[in-house]
Amino acid sequence: MPDDNPIDYMNPEVPANLPVYEMPILDATVESFKDYGTIVTDPDNHPVEIVQWPQPGWRPVDPGTGDEGGYAEGDFIFRWQGDVLYAENQAVNDQYLIGWSTQPGLANRQSPTAPRERLLLWHGNYHPDGGQLFFPTDGRPFVIPLALPGDDLKLSHWVAFYCDGSFGVCIKPNIWHETIAPVGDSGHFYDKQGRVHGRISCDFPREFGHFLSVPLTKS
Repeated sequence: MPDDNPIDYMNPEVPANLPVYEMPILDATVESFKDYGTIVTDPDNHPVEIVQWPQPGWRPVDPGTGDEGGYAEGDFIFRWQGDVLYAENQAVNDQYLIGWSTQPGLANRQSPTAPRERLLLWHGNYHPDGGQLFFPTDGRPFVIPLALPGDDLKLSHWVAFYCDGSFGVCIKPNIWHETIAPVGDSGHFYDKQGRVHGRISCDFPREFGHFLSVPLTKS
């Protein structure tokens, strides 16, 4: 039965220790990224796709309607605090605990206790109403974990894309993601997305009994 309670993104209920699924990492290029979205070099003029409201019955949605909500825009800020990565999306006025560099039961919020070589994710989501653009305003490298559309999600569907900080990315609607993993202590991004901000989620510990591991270094 679906859980009608809102997800507490700042205090997720997760086990202290779980097996880890390691995802592969690729360099983000126009070719490698094409199924997931586009590379962004001009964020002010780069289009972000908005999806028209679905047709509920046999009568069609009137042309030019159902996609007029516009965009939410703002800063998306990521900060490591010890072993824990937090984020604040000012475009939609939301805050998140993204994950940990070690098992949650060992994580320290005051100072790092483990090398910052990976990010353990507990959650992923997608937006059926539109795409999402991330552009690094600090020019620092980052990694973005993604999976192609479909509710029959598997851990093996995920891949991480390494971006050197000289460009951003714009993902398509329905692409699974969990925002950004900064390679350094923090990351600052310009974010643009549909204002409706529909979100469909996957809780990795609950569904798969694993954390999903995002590599922060290229092998």
